[in-house]
Amino acid sequence: MMRDVITGIVWILLLMGFCFSEEETKFKIDGKVLELDESNFDSAISSFDYILVDFYAPWCGHCKRLAPQLDEAAPILAALKEPIVIAKIDADKYSRLASKHEIDAFPTLKIYMHGIPTEYFGPRKADLLVRYLKKFVAPDVSVLNSDAAITEFIEDAGTYFPIFIGFGLNDSIISNLALKYKKKAWFAVAKDFSEDVMVLYDFDKVPALVALQPTYNERSIFYGPFEEEFLEDFIKQNFLPLSVPINHDTLKLLKDDNRKIVLTLVEDETDEKSQKLIKLLKAAASANRDLVFAYVGIKQWEDFADTFEANKKTKLPKMLVWDGDVEYFTVIGSESIDEEDQGSQISRFLEGYREGRTEQKKISGPSFMGYINSLIGIRSVYIIVFMVAMLMLLRTLGKEDDVPLRVGTSDQSDHAQTTVTGPETDDRSSREKED
Repeated sequence: MMRDVITGIVWILLLMGFCFSEEETKFKIDGKVLELDESNFDSAISSFDYILVDFYAPWCGHCKRLAPQLDEAAPILAALKEPIVIAKIDADKYSRLASKHEIDAFPTLKIYMHGIPTEYFGPRKADLLVRYLKKFVAPDVSVLNSDAAITEFIEDAGTYFPIFIGFGLNDSIISNLALKYKKKAWFAVAKDFSEDVMVLYDFDKVPALVALQPTYNERSIFYGPFEEEFLEDFIKQNFLPLSVPINHDTLKLLKDDNRKIVLTLVEDETDEKSQKLIKLLKAAASANRDLVFAYVGIKQWEDFADTFEANKKTKLPKMLVWDGDVEYFTVIGSESIDEEDQGSQISRFLEGYREGRTEQKKISGPSFMGYINSLIGIRSVYIIVFMVAMLMLLRTLGKEDDVPLRVGTSDQSDHAQTTVTGPETDDRSSREKED
């Protein structure tokens, strides 16, 4: 009898201890960045469906710059319908845990979705980070059952990504493409909607796929055929606006597009004359979907314009066709555009290009390296430089090996070697992780 009582008391104490332990490891979603350590890391990962973890080191400069961005993003991500929690852990202090999670540089960001880690390579500015991460918790294809649901979906999507909504379409028709391009656009199908919505989004029959570019206030309509090949062409063509302003961000988008780029160079892309021309370029783009139309102002990016031999002394606007790399084509007789009847001049330019009345040229000028950096990313440049340096070093060592050691000399390499440990080594790795 006494033994049963003691056993019961032991079980009660164990249960109480378990409850206290659970209470101690219970986390709150309060919009703050959680500070983790070895004792609660696994518990935090299992407590949230989505948690972004910053593996940092206190001495790392990049980590210090990232921290306030995470602090700013945390309350916004915590307030989502599917919350994303941000946490951080001193991976330098808890090196054993960091090694277990394959952390070899600082800062490293990993998003754990239902406990499964994926390394995060997206933007690190607070607003861009929020926009990017919202796509992780969104369904591949959202199903909208009312006008109000359509409005709410578009408002929640924001302006960073293009939006595709299929009206009168089954979600299975675009599900494969929605999964393939989830990180580039929002996808939804509207099951129930009014005629007011049809008027608002400018389509007059169903089924229809509407592409929206919120940043540029543009939309395009696709009425079929709704086979994957044709759907994918339409979706890829509408990742970009009809006429793309050239800047560092849009160049990153252009590098993933295989179409030739009809590039128009103007003096100032914000002035009234240029804005009228841009409207004409959009009309031409709508009728020539096999080409990308883009523009840049010398005032906005002089170095970039100079690589195409365009400067303040050049007769502007100037049109050319660029392959996105080092070659471009001018159309003989249509090198520049006069102020009168510009629509007809654009048509003649395109006609001349398609008929082959062109002169092939190569980009020139020292500023082209700046473009290359923006196109492939500074990290890639560092890697290329590192590889070249290593090849030169190996070649030098190979030559030294060919020279026999003389009597009275010794190989000094062991004595000359500097051991780099701790913060210095890891700080170099941190640069490789930085955007």
